[in-house]
Amino acid sequence: MEILYVLLPVSVLLVLAILAVLGWAVFNGQFEDIEQEAVRILKTDEEKPEDKVEPYQN
Repeated sequence: MEILYVLLPVSVLLVLAILAVLGWAVFNGQFEDIEQEAVRILKTDEEKPEDKVEPYQN
């Protein structure tokens, strides 16, 4: 029975932490354009923009 005195506050703190992280993600725009990633996966290599980085040369 004494373990409930520990488990209940810990579980409440865990739920509050999860809600805080979810709130941070929503308000910082993490879920703004979720369709873009689904479309990006379906594009072929010809449709993707070229990399601006030069290849390593000896």
